[in-house]
Amino acid sequence: MAKQSLVGDFIAFIKHEKKWWMIPLLAILLAIGGLIVFAAKSGLGPFIYTLF
Repeated sequence: MAKQSLVGDFIAFIKHEKKWWMIPLLAILLAIGGLIVFAAKSGLGPFIYTLF
């Protein structure tokens, strides 16, 4: 039995269970997380935090 990665398991789950609505939700969560990480590591933090 081949070992799959977390991403491969998640894609297989979405295909098998037909939960296509999870893809945009995950993309939005990753984008917000990336924005928070970017804001914490740059000098633009105070300006980005005012958006929320």
